[in-house]
Amino acid sequence: MTAAPTAAPRPKAKVRPGDRVFSGATLFSGIVILVVLALVALFLIVQSTPAFIAKAGTLPNGAANFWDYVAPLVFGTVWASILALLIATPFALGIALFISHYAPRRLSQGLGYVIDLLAAVPSVVFGLWGVLVLAPFIQPFYGQLVDWFGWFPLFAGPVSGTGKTILTAAIVLAVMVLPIMTAVMREIFFQAPVLHEEAALALGATRWEMIRLAVLPFARSGIVSAIMLGLGRALGETLAIAIVLSPALVIKFALLTPQNPNTIAANIALQFNEATGVGVNTLIASGLVLFVITLLVNMLARFIVNRRKAFSGAN
Repeated sequence: MTAAPTAAPRPKAKVRPGDRVFSGATLFSGIVILVVLALVALFLIVQSTPAFIAKAGTLPNGAANFWDYVAPLVFGTVWASILALLIATPFALGIALFISHYAPRRLSQGLGYVIDLLAAVPSVVFGLWGVLVLAPFIQPFYGQLVDWFGWFPLFAGPVSGTGKTILTAAIVLAVMVLPIMTAVMREIFFQAPVLHEEAALALGATRWEMIRLAVLPFARSGIVSAIMLGLGRALGETLAIAIVLSPALVIKFALLTPQNPNTIAANIALQFNEATGVGVNTLIASGLVLFVITLLVNMLARFIVNRRKAFSGAN
């Protein structure tokens, strides 16, 4: 009985010097990023320890402990970011769909350039626009909202006389995160399978039905990624919020009152120059809390995207 012939060994691909250099550079870059993040986290933890163990009366604003101090700031950070996303997401989705599937080619390219250009505008410009233009312009409308819907807790009075409210800050944040959300959604919509779009149209679907059946399911994970990117930008915004908002260490859902919850980043920017001793450690500790919140948001985004990245028949 003759032995079965063994398969010939596969020839190994030749490794070029350029491939080795590129592979080593990418590995080194990834390690550097992880090391830098670890060092930042270590610095924040070490500098935050005095704030965690500080006794009552030594913390800013007479807080009983650090968590009593940071709780309103965490609430304000999350609340302002959620409001900004609620405002920005429908607009980003509509603009991206218009650019990718409705606008003529020349208009689409021009709008794409404008959207990309808006992402480069400094946050101080948005802050100045919010406090000098938006707040005075929209303040009378806030008064009408309180008159019409004051029975609802979100629109309860008294109304702010300056328009510098958490809702104004959320509108400014929404304008700031709109470019990056629109750009990501636009690129995802451009990558939708053309064959699926043409098949839907050939079967008699309207353009909107084609988008709803062929484009949006394919782009679902990309839409989630765009929203999470916008959330990350909104959570860390500093200067625009510090300029627009009239802050206080309160936990309030009301959108139009003179007292508004502050955000962690804006509070650090406003208080750091005057802080001394344990006050500095308290601000750094609040930065550590913001670091953890951002990390959790990114992990949640990765989890959602990984669950929805498979699209039946799209690949």
